[in-house]
Amino acid sequence: MAFTLPTDIKNRPVAVIGAGTLGRRIALMFATRGGLVRIFDKSHEAGEAARAYVEEHVAEVAAGIDGGEPGRVAVTDDMAEALLDAWLVVEAVPERLDLKKDIFGELDRAASPDTILASNSSSYATSEFIDQVRHPERVLNIHFYMPPRQNAVDLMSDGHTDSGVFDLLTRELPFYGVYPFVAHKESTGFIFNRVWAAIKREALAVVAEGVSTPEDVDEMWRINTGLAAGPFRMMDQVGLDVVLDIENHYAQERPWLPEGPRELLKTYVDAGHLGVKSGQGFYPYDDRA
Repeated sequence: MAFTLPTDIKNRPVAVIGAGTLGRRIALMFATRGGLVRIFDKSHEAGEAARAYVEEHVAEVAAGIDGGEPGRVAVTDDMAEALLDAWLVVEAVPERLDLKKDIFGELDRAASPDTILASNSSSYATSEFIDQVRHPERVLNIHFYMPPRQNAVDLMSDGHTDSGVFDLLTRELPFYGVYPFVAHKESTGFIFNRVWAAIKREALAVVAEGVSTPEDVDEMWRINTGLAAGPFRMMDQVGLDVVLDIENHYAQERPWLPEGPRELLKTYVDAGHLGVKSGQGFYPYDDRA
């Protein structure tokens, strides 16, 4: 079924569902073109933290984008209000398949007929949670990494996505400082994340086996690559609970993967050491992102 693409994009908001670590960063990028971004979250505390994050960083990030202009951010716990006239919705809730199925059913029922519905899911393809969706031609993955520093994104079809959606997003996303790459077939982990997963898993294995420490692995990474943050710092930024959920999903699909990396992550998660957002992960943090 053909999908009627959204028009008048510059004058319509973007909605982000979820105010967590990535949700607020996604909202930040869409607030760099002078328009309105609405963040939906049932948690007042999370919503206000997301608003503060966007307002603190939007002028600086917009200044680094050609034609960028600081926009506005609104926070709501009312889904209908968040979706009102949005041309694009990006879901950024925890990696739970049942939750995503329910949310996409609700989005499909409540959003405008021409709204594009995207998931930031880092390990699930949208084909896995469109059971309640009547219009899968407007659904796809837009997988973000860690904006505003890592601004490549994967675009991947749910198996029914209208080709015009890819054309529109490939054209429009760079105006927000976001650079899309299309996965040509369904792939757990998309494109770059599959490469990153192998690096991350081996780094965890080196520590789980007692060969090295997070600090030494990261320092060797810094020296040899010239990059500021190593694998363990980057996992702390994402959230170790999220990293564990992703690894568990990979293991369900690929049962031959080693258990050591997941067991190491679980010891941190069980202790409440989730990374930057909890103030302690592989490293301690005074200021939370």
